[in-house]
This record gives sequence, structure tokens and C-alpha cells, in this order.
Amino acid sequence: QVPPAVVCFLCHDSIISHLDIDLQQSSIHTQNSLTTASLAAMAGEKRGDLGSVLVIGGNGFLGHHIVNQALDSWNCKSVASIDLRCTRNINDKASYHECDITDAAKLTEILKQVKPDVVIHTASPVASGDNKTAHDLFRKVNVGGTQAVIEACQNAGVKALVYTSSASVISDNENDLFNADEGYPVIRGAQQKEYYSETKAAAEELVIKANRQEPSRLLTTSIRPAGIFGEGDVQTLAGFIRAYDNKKSHIQLGDNTNIFDFTYVGNVAHAHLLAARLLLATAASRTIPLSHERVDGEIFFVTNDSPVYFWDFARAVWKAAGNDKGTEGVWEISRGMSILLGSASEIFFGIIGKPPTFTRLRAMVSTMTRYYNINKAKQVLRYEPLWTLQEGIDRGVGWFMEEKKKDESKKTQ
Repeated sequence: QVPPAVVCFLCHDSIISHLDIDLQQSSIHTQNSLTTASLAAMAGEKRGDLGSVLVIGGNGFLGHHIVNQALDSWNCKSVASIDLRCTRNINDKASYHECDITDAAKLTEILKQVKPDVVIHTASPVASGDNKTAHDLFRKVNVGGTQAVIEACQNAGVKALVYTSSASVISDNENDLFNADEGYPVIRGAQQKEYYSETKAAAEELVIKANRQEPSRLLTTSIRPAGIFGEGDVQTLAGFIRAYDNKKSHIQLGDNTNIFDFTYVGNVAHAHLLAARLLLATAASRTIPLSHERVDGEIFFVTNDSPVYFWDFARAVWKAAGNDKGTEGVWEISRGMSILLGSASEIFFGIIGKPPTFTRLRAMVSTMTRYYNINKAKQVLRYEPLWTLQEGIDRGVGWFMEEKKKDESKKTQ
């Protein structure tokens, strides 16, 4: 996740569509052409059978993309959603059930009614806030809610559970991550500066521990997406667009040599459904897969496979929103000064008793390198992005522009 206040200060010379970085003897290139998988999807080819699917958090940002993809691109007997409120992002072909996922009894009741073959658990609070109230909410939903989901799945005889974790669980938000993979240690306790990531890591541990836990036959896996953005995004793209609207797109923290992974939400949804299909195939088999084929009990990083300079991504978003100035007039604030300003902001807002609008942690995240190796997802899940980074930006920003038009139209009525 990209902290929302980071992008309030947003802003190399190339735009994403022309980015070509030589890194560790390999070329990281953002393509503009449609992928083979994307063309196949557009042709209406179904990707496999998923039986009955239940998406927890299916009315949320990632969740509703999973619901829509499951219905549009896979063979499903049924698709259902559980969410705290089922009033937005509705698909007429799905069924909806309101429930607080920390209510284990009600959750189990719904699962026994829906009878899903696979549950995809995406529900989580927005990753913002660093006070006791926010921490309590993160702990309650991410840890307590996930434990309740696991128990409900076990009690209802669910075959497979796919959990949405976060790539941030291996980041201490201080040290750079270069091509990090699943072998990197999870950062917990005092080393983990972001409590949201602490609770996501704790929940992931519960999910993996529940795999093949007797007497249940539940199979589990965890997906770690990095920097999700797209239609319905209330953090990454929303923050960049807000900075653009507030005329802050000329501000850049650091020298823009830090490489970052952003992932289009449609690709993240695709990875979850691939994992669901393979878990169900394993459940139907009498043998345990070989280690290099195994999905159950495993963790997978998922990105767009197109790491990019942090502020190049920002400028690509602003270009899609109508700003063609590129690097013209950019005001660069050094990393050290950015961190100093973050510290000063924390002190000032601490004195007046309000949450800071900018922090040292957020300054560090926006100037650090953080990208991941997704070879495991490619080889085991057969994952490849269906949309390039630029396609994701165009789709996401296009959605935001349409929403702004709707809001402006309502104001004039």
C-alpha cells in the first residue's frame, strides 16, 4: 500500500510508456501492447471452473473486481459477497450478504447457507491512521476477523481459502527492497513501523497455519500484492489525483532514483482467481502436489512485473488526468529534507492534538526502493499481468474522471 499522505506531496525525465531500466542484467520494461492473456480475455474465453465462490469484502475495492472477473471470465456455479455494507459496487449476477466478519456465528451461518467451494478473503480497513483507534480496528478486523473467517470455513466444509495479504509485510519502511521474494523474512514487532502491516502479517500467519489443519480439509494460500491501484481505489490513485487537483504535482520528494512496484487491481484479482482454481484442483486430487507445484500452504508476491521510478508513475497518472508538463517546473525536495519535514509535522500536530498530514515514515516510503520478484507466482500460479501498467493507469484515471463528472453534475442540479 502507498500511504495516502505521501501522494499529497507528489511529483526523471521519462514517462512510464517509454521506461526502460537496465537492472541486475535484466531489462524492466513497461509495455504498451496488449498481452496475449488480455487479448484472450477480451475474446471471451473462460479460464476454468471455480464452482461456488464467496468473496469476503466483495463490495470493496479489490473484492468487487474479483466478483466481476469471476462472473465474466470463469465458469462459476454461483458468486456471492459478504461485506459490512452491500450498497456499492453491485453486480446483478451475484448475491450479497451483510455481516461483520468478526461475528463468527453469523459468518458461519452465511457460509453454511451459501455453501461455497472457495472463499476469497479480501476484507480489510483502509491502511491509514496511526493512533489507538486505528490500531484497534486493524487488529480487530485483520486478525480477529481473519480468525473468524478461518473457523467459519472449517465449520462449513469449505475446500479452499485465498487470503489477501500485503507485500508490505517484509518491509520495515527504512531499508530498500531490491527484487525481494518469498524467502525474505516477515518484519514483525518493534521492527515493523506500520501497525497495519503488523496485523496483515499476523493474519497471514493464521491462514497458512490453517492449511490442512485436522480435522478440516481446508486448503489455504496467501497473495501479497504490491501498491494496488485502479478503478475504485481510495488510496493510491485517489491521492495522486488529489495532489493534481490541489496543484501539488510539481513537488517531488527525493531524486526519483527509487524504483517501486505498483499493481493494477485487475491483475491482482486475476492472481486470486488463479490461486483459487489451483487450490480446488488440489482438493480434488488424492495426492499432495510436489513442492515446486504446490499452492496450498504457500505465499505469492503479485505485481504488474513492471517496476518503475516512483515519480514517473505519478507523472503518468497526472498525464492521463490532463497534465502534459512532465518534469517541467518540478520542485525537488531532498530525501533528508523530506524526512526532516515529516518529523517537524509530527511534532507540530502532536502539540495541537491532531493527526499529522505528513510524517517521517511517509517521506521515507516515497523515497525508498521497493520492488519484488514474482517468479514464483509466474511458475506456480501461471500468473501474468492481463493489463500493462499504462493500461491500468488509463483505466483507473478514466474511472476517476467519470466519477468527478458525476459529482459535478450532481452539484449543478
